[in-house]
Amino acid sequence: MGTYVLAIDQGTTGTTVVILNRALEVKAKGYREFPQIFPKPGWVEHDPDAIWASVTGAIRAALDSSGIGGHEIAAIGITNQRETTLVWERTTGRPVHNAIVWQCRRTADRCQSLTDAGHAPLFAQRTGLVLDAYFSGTKVAWILDHVAGARARAERGELAFGTVDSFLVNRLTGGAVHVTDVSNASRTLLLDLETQTWDPELCGLVGVPMAVLPEVRGSAETYGVTRSMADLPDGIPIAGMAGDQQAALFGQACFGVGDGKCTYGTGAFALVNTGTSAPRSRHGLLTTIAWRVGGVTSFALEGSAFIAGAAVQWLRDGLGLIHSASEIEALAASVPDSGEVIFVPALSGLGAPHWRPDARGAFFGITRGTTRAHFARAVLDGIAFEVADLLTAMKADLGADLGALRVDGGASQNDLLMQLQADALGAEIVRPTLIETTALGAAFLAGLGAGIWTSTEQIAAEWREDRRFRPSVLPEERAKRLARWHAAVSRA
Repeated sequence: MGTYVLAIDQGTTGTTVVILNRALEVKAKGYREFPQIFPKPGWVEHDPDAIWASVTGAIRAALDSSGIGGHEIAAIGITNQRETTLVWERTTGRPVHNAIVWQCRRTADRCQSLTDAGHAPLFAQRTGLVLDAYFSGTKVAWILDHVAGARARAERGELAFGTVDSFLVNRLTGGAVHVTDVSNASRTLLLDLETQTWDPELCGLVGVPMAVLPEVRGSAETYGVTRSMADLPDGIPIAGMAGDQQAALFGQACFGVGDGKCTYGTGAFALVNTGTSAPRSRHGLLTTIAWRVGGVTSFALEGSAFIAGAAVQWLRDGLGLIHSASEIEALAASVPDSGEVIFVPALSGLGAPHWRPDARGAFFGITRGTTRAHFARAVLDGIAFEVADLLTAMKADLGADLGALRVDGGASQNDLLMQLQADALGAEIVRPTLIETTALGAAFLAGLGAGIWTSTEQIAAEWREDRRFRPSVLPEERAKRLARWHAAVSRA
């Protein structure tokens, strides 16, 4: 058996590949970006072949940078942008349309029509989700309805639907395998959480033929082996899969009930482990499957803010207020506060706990004295406030304090943002030494699935804290800031 585990973290703007040894040490990384496609306002697509090229390029970069040979890889894990939707031909593997990205709002009207028809409670009860264009099911139906002949071909079994994990496994195995794991399947609007199988009634309501769906599997088991890869030999097991946020929860060693994390990427995604129970939220959160390992399913409550790091990119690319994303921390720190400017990051609507697709981004409180530094500070405040809303809703659903919040993702390196998060939340923020926890989670799952590691305790023992951020404002001041924030949200 090889020495290393290779993890593919396929994200919204690029792909990261991480290679770990058996001591859980990161030995190599590779990264490749790929372009975003915006056909219309509110629509977001990816070229599936560009996704695949980013994966193969990142694998090559990781291997080349370390001198590790493909024959030394013992197992492969996959984590992915979850709700992004692809449909391809089973015989050729050729996509019939661009991937429709999780951020895309083109099916909002379809979700609204299902809601107006009274189906929202059924979907919430069976899937733990809200009827929103965020999820995969209506995206699949849109492709089948807008590509000539696609629906008939899907019903004949000629086409395959998958989230990105399915697509990558299919490509890695030379088209031999069409599977997904339970964590990704739970993000489609089509999976019954209780049975963990596709629900025929929900598929019928959304308009997705059962023949197009992948097989649902656990999160740490062998799905297939590599075949016809340029940089990897045939026969390497693909042995672990989870959606990116569930993988980050696993990579943060949040194995106990009440353990929580927030990942700061394009959006911000907070999850708290609820163990083997699947509570339904009363405060606008989602119930999702965290993972299934060794036949035991763990669930989580999740809150998603659609815009986090993307707001910083917008300051750079859209407004030109900064030249690089890394500049925002120093610029925002050059003023003591935002000067009472409030930014609502609803650039793609508002996610949990508000679920307002009609909301739009806004700055409030601008005066003649407002500077670009105040805008930068307000953007960081806005990210911290929206995450605080998610964690407050989780606390209310669980009826208990959550304790310290573990953080990861690119923006967690911003010390000012993490301090603002601690202040907005009124709780400690803990950052690990390795912030690539999404890829680490995929590697850990693959290592468990391939028998390289034997237990979650072994993984938890290797988790290391880098820095802890503690609240620095009084509760009265925190309440005042949050009141201003909520007033702005109500007007966005």
